[in-house]
Order: sequence, then C-alpha cells, then structure tokens
Amino acid sequence: MQTYLVGGAVRDALLGLEVADRDWVVVGETPESMVAAGYTPVGKDFPVFLHPDTHEEYALARTERKSGPGYAGFTFNTSPTVTLEEDLNRRDITINAIAQTPAGELIDPCNGQRDLEARTLRHVSPAFVEDPVRILRVARFMTRFSSMGFTVATDTQALMQEMVSNGEVDHLVAERVWHEMERAFAAQSPRAFIETLRDCGALARVLPEVDKLFGVPQPAKHHPEIDSGLHTLMVLDQAATLSTDVDTRFAALCHDLGKGTTPRELWPKHHGHEDAGAELAATMTERLRTPKKTRELAILAARWHTHVHRVEELRTATLADLLQSLDPARRAERFDAFLHVCEADARGRLGLENRDYPQANVMRNAAQAWLSVDAGAIAQSTEDKKRIPDAVREARIAALRLGRQRSR
Repeated sequence: MQTYLVGGAVRDALLGLEVADRDWVVVGETPESMVAAGYTPVGKDFPVFLHPDTHEEYALARTERKSGPGYAGFTFNTSPTVTLEEDLNRRDITINAIAQTPAGELIDPCNGQRDLEARTLRHVSPAFVEDPVRILRVARFMTRFSSMGFTVATDTQALMQEMVSNGEVDHLVAERVWHEMERAFAAQSPRAFIETLRDCGALARVLPEVDKLFGVPQPAKHHPEIDSGLHTLMVLDQAATLSTDVDTRFAALCHDLGKGTTPRELWPKHHGHEDAGAELAATMTERLRTPKKTRELAILAARWHTHVHRVEELRTATLADLLQSLDPARRAERFDAFLHVCEADARGRLGLENRDYPQANVMRNAAQAWLSVDAGAIAQSTEDKKRIPDAVREARIAALRLGRQRSR
C-alpha cells in the first residue's frame, strides 16, 4: 500500500508548529482492498477510511470534476490509477499540497515550500474558482498565519473576487459557513477572517450585517477610531485577548450590528442601536444555524452592552431587568462571557485599549447580591402562588439596593 502524509500535518511541521492531526492519502488501492486490510470506511462524499490502530484518516487519491454549483457540485474519481500528483493538484492552496513519504521525502509538485518561505497563500490551479468554500478556507488560514507574515497572493485574490462577482460564493450553505467560521474564531487572529472576506467582496454576501458597519461613523468623543467597522474589528481583537471562547469572540463581532441600520441623516449618533442589533444578531445566527448558546450570547451582547458601561447610573429596577436577562444563577459561564464582550467593547477604541473596566466588578457584585436571595424559600412562604415571581423580584431588587448602598 502506497501511503503519504499530506496537507496540514506536513505544512505545520515545515513551519515548526505543533501537528495536531495527521491525514494520509493512499495510491493504488480500492475501497474493497482497504476494507480487506482492516480499515473502516467513514467517507460520505468520497472514500475515506480509519486506520485500524491509529484511527487516523486515510483517503484514496482522487481527482474531481465540476458538475454543478457550490461545494457539493463535484464528481470524484478514486480509481487505483489516480496518481499522487493528480491528487495534490486538485487541492486548494499550494502550502496544503505537499506530501511526505514514510521515509521523510517531500513531494511538492505545486511549489508549496516556496510559498511557505515567501509567506504566501496561493491557489494550486485555476480550478480554485469552482469551490466557494475555498474562499472561507483562505480566510480561515489567515487567522492562523497572518501573525507569521502570510498574505494572500495577488492572483489568488483576483480569483476570489471573480468567485464573488460570478455568484459562485452565493452557493455557500449555512452549515459550511459556520463550520469554517467557528474554526476561524478559535484561531489566534479572528479579525483576519473578516478582513480577508471583505478584501475580496465576500463579506457582503456571507455576513452582510457586518459588512454594513464599515463606513458608518460614530461620535469621536467616545470612538476616536470613528468607523463602526473598524471599531468592531478592534473589539474582536480585544475579545480574542480576553478569551479563547468562540462564542465570546462571535458575540463581540455582533455587539454593534444595529449601527449598520442607522439612517444616514442621524449619523454619527446611533440611538436605539441595541435593540436593532439584537434583532440582527438573531437573524444572522438563525441564518448561520449557530448553536443555541452562541445565538443567545450574541443577542444579549447586542441588547445590553451599553447598559453595563453605565451600570452605576442605572435605576435598580433596570439593573434587575438586566440581571434577569443574563440569568447568572443558571448561566454563570455565559454571564462571565458577556462581561468579557462588554470589556472588549470598552477597550476596542483607538488609544483606549488598556483602559480599566471597573464596571465588570460592579456587575459581579450585583450578581452576588442577586444570587443571595433564596427564591425557593420565598416561593414556599408566599401564600398566593401567583405572586411568587413578583415576590422574588421585589426581594432581589431590595438586595441589589442594599448592595449598592454598602458599596458607596
């Protein structure tokens, strides 16, 4: 059996990075011979098998032919006659098209090593334009490698723009967009995902709610960076510094979506952008089919982040409404993630990146007062069961009021 280590494992090893997963390509075999050798078939679209001992993925060498629009519009050939070079030449970018023999010899027909040295993401062939997912993958690779000096090759950038203009990018399905986006937002520089999509014009098709923020001004008094899109990228940077959590970073992206809908005649003010942003966050997460917890945090961040900035000015009843929505009793991790988004928003402003954010501790103290109320005991002692919600709320407001008095 002719097997070769391929793709990310070879690329990352050459970059001196830790290799997390290893994928293999097999030449000269058939699905029947793989099963006979003890491999377990798992591929849905084309033959992929798990090694009987290591459980690593082994895919039969294949070629592909465009047969329809979008990611699924391909016909695959996995016959034993397909060569390693043919398999490598159907891959997306050159740095992912390097193979390694069991003896350690590198096979690099697409000059991937050259592009690794030049810190360049370059398409393997003109067939790059046939699969819109490749735009997302290039953007995702930039989140990993932009900090190492990687850029997108000019001719690859032109192909990505062509895929936008000819409508190929419009065939992306929601599940695949979120799959790539989730991986991108777990990487070092999630900002690069948004910037790469915007540079080729795909952001307006994939995340139009985010794209509309660019060019929208904000009051310079509070936002020295002025532009709402730039502010969002700066908040995303801060969120990435504060947390590795994908949901936190995604909520940071969504926190100001409402500013993209403010009528031009009202600029640079954005009164009511919170509720508008919450609606857009709900629409966007529904379209992307994100997990429920991702959706909930994004909506909460859009709706309530400005309340936290001025938490000490809020009426106690309004603070109670805020805590009721955040539900720190049952959603402690989400509460902390929400505060990280608020802190990222406060710091994601030109020249204010290192400012203190005491509001987070004020909110945590308020949550402790909120949690000090024994809702179960109140429920048991309330004769009129219809009054239980009101009785619990009244007790929590009293606890919040007492806590505020003690802190002054």
